[in-house]
Amino acid sequence: MDAEISPPQVVARVKRLSEDRSTAFLELRNGSIVTCTTSGIWNLERGDIAFVDTEGGTVEFAPEELWDEEPWVGVVRLLSPGQVVIDVGGRLKILDEPLDIDLREGNTVTGYESRGITQVISEDPVRYIDLPTVDSVTVEQFKASPDRSLSFEDFGGHADIKERARELIEVPLEHREALTRIGARPIKGVLFTGLPGTGKTMLAKIIAHRADAEFYEISGPEILSKWYGQSEELIRKIFEDAATQERAIIFFDEIDSLASQRNEDSHEASRRIVGQLLSAMDGFTSDTNVVVIATTNRPQDLDGALRRPGRFDWEIDFPPPNLEDRRAILEASARRLNKAENLPHSHIAEKTANWTPAELAAIWSEAALLAVMESRDAIFEDDYVSGYERVAQYRRSTAHKSSERISGES
Repeated sequence: MDAEISPPQVVARVKRLSEDRSTAFLELRNGSIVTCTTSGIWNLERGDIAFVDTEGGTVEFAPEELWDEEPWVGVVRLLSPGQVVIDVGGRLKILDEPLDIDLREGNTVTGYESRGITQVISEDPVRYIDLPTVDSVTVEQFKASPDRSLSFEDFGGHADIKERARELIEVPLEHREALTRIGARPIKGVLFTGLPGTGKTMLAKIIAHRADAEFYEISGPEILSKWYGQSEELIRKIFEDAATQERAIIFFDEIDSLASQRNEDSHEASRRIVGQLLSAMDGFTSDTNVVVIATTNRPQDLDGALRRPGRFDWEIDFPPPNLEDRRAILEASARRLNKAENLPHSHIAEKTANWTPAELAAIWSEAALLAVMESRDAIFEDDYVSGYERVAQYRRSTAHKSSERISGES
């Protein structure tokens, strides 16, 4: 049988056209860009699929099916004139704003590398937890990349808290076999209690990094799903994945919002989630090297069954820092900043009784802004003191608004 063989050709897609349309920039499958120039104008559009004759220098339309391209799904994070910033699986893409699609921030959209955004599929952001199935990809979203810049030096003050956390979490993770040989009961859960901003999450991340442990970070409200049974399935999958790691920490922030006290008025979904947590923690085997850490500022609201032996029966309280701790926190939170020598840490520490570590660290953020506005490349005493005054004013304003709200409700 005779066959007609076309000249040597490669498949490409139009990446861009020059303003006068005389030059076409074509992307090959290997990512290379070829440039085709004509004395007239190219009858092509961005995203078109074409045959490129590498010997004759001609370009012809090709069927779109020859460029097998997978669509992506993302969330619109920012709209600016002519451009859109899309979050695709945690990675940001900058795309041209489509002319025929009405977008707003928070839309979930689908599109292609070659054609950009093609459709709005939801007016609101779709998270992995919103999808009706739970798989390994879903679990991966809860693994937090370790911040290797963090160390105990960044956690100023509270030496007793740091030491106790090391004893209850770091040591068992690193010496699980030795503890097993002794016959000690494994430490499964540790509850961090205290006001927001007292460093509970930071300390958990520091210990995970020091112990070289996989770190699963879960916010209580974040894991709740509209799909029946999915939250429990996700908890089970996370615990199963953690059990396969050499060392792992599962961290629940605001666990009281997820596992509050069960009673006759409790929602069925809440009761199921508490039951799944109990089952998962009771399911640890002797070779499971996992510690579960949970934070709450309302320990009395946590379901009592979770605080029995073998669950969250160990507790570390994070109180407001004392004078010595506040000075240490001020120094620690400025370790990496360019600043003048002999700043008045003791003076600021004396004026910040009952401040949380987060509020103390905010002083440096304000001080840095003031220094930059004055065209300085380091923080000086005036910036430091003014930074304190700004945060103090914000605290007074917030307290006043809270007081007015409470009075209005009374």
